[in-house]
Amino acid sequence: MLLKDHLKGMDPELGSILSALASGAKKVASGFIDRQGSTETTNVYGETQLEMDKWADKVFIEEFKTTGVVFSLASEEQEDLVKLNDQGRFCVTMDPLDGSSLMGVDLTVGTIIGIYRSRSPLNPGRQLSAAAYVLYGPLTILVYSIGAGTHEFAMNADGDFVLQKENLVIGDGRIYSPGGLRKDYLPHHRSWIESLEELGYKLRFCGAFVSDVHQIIHKGGVFTYPASKGRPNGKLRLLFEAAPMGFIMKNAGGRSSDGKTDILDITPEKLHQRTPVYIGGKGEIEMIEGSSGKED
Repeated sequence: MLLKDHLKGMDPELGSILSALASGAKKVASGFIDRQGSTETTNVYGETQLEMDKWADKVFIEEFKTTGVVFSLASEEQEDLVKLNDQGRFCVTMDPLDGSSLMGVDLTVGTIIGIYRSRSPLNPGRQLSAAAYVLYGPLTILVYSIGAGTHEFAMNADGDFVLQKENLVIGDGRIYSPGGLRKDYLPHHRSWIESLEELGYKLRFCGAFVSDVHQIIHKGGVFTYPASKGRPNGKLRLLFEAAPMGFIMKNAGGRSSDGKTDILDITPEKLHQRTPVYIGGKGEIEMIEGSSGKED
């Protein structure tokens, strides 16, 4: 089954946004060979922007604008909200190219979006109408959820996304993907990591959030980028990364947390807000939430 057929029967406006993601992903997948350099600009976080970062951002903004139903878009590459259509009633949040620093060594990178039936993105993730991500690797993969299952598609030679697996369910394997430096771990997090290691969890870390979470969905386990010494709010962005992926994980039978609170229950106060992230199996998340209740 093709993605366009899988989207039939849902809210046509919501379907048009997911179709726009697929169209943009096809363009981005073909653009890596010609856009491998850096630019002379930095993003809102002070990070040097790669040419591919800026171009992918532009591609998706143009695609979502053509739907006519997206009022505004919040992008990791843009300091402020981008207004798209005065008559639109949706807001899209986006990390246009997650893990882009890995392009130079040809590792998998991705795109993450969240879709709110709201003109503002400052809503808890539980209010998402849909979320999706794209992986650009040996296959170009698109995974989406509208709150009733999580579904995976792969792009074929004709540029169409073909259903690979409907209703993905997180695996039962034991993998952990730990971001951050061990020397900076807080005591409760260090104890949790040691508990995972004692239980035989294998370390598997790609370095791109979307790639690591995709692996966890398929194989089981947990990804984390925690609060740490000097970084109490972690590294990942709530709106652009944590909430959409947490929504997808929930609909694949898993959970997400900042270590104490479900990610989907956190109401963002600003666009570029960061949060500690734990995402994966329910058991692993319950372990860290129990551990976080202790004083560091």
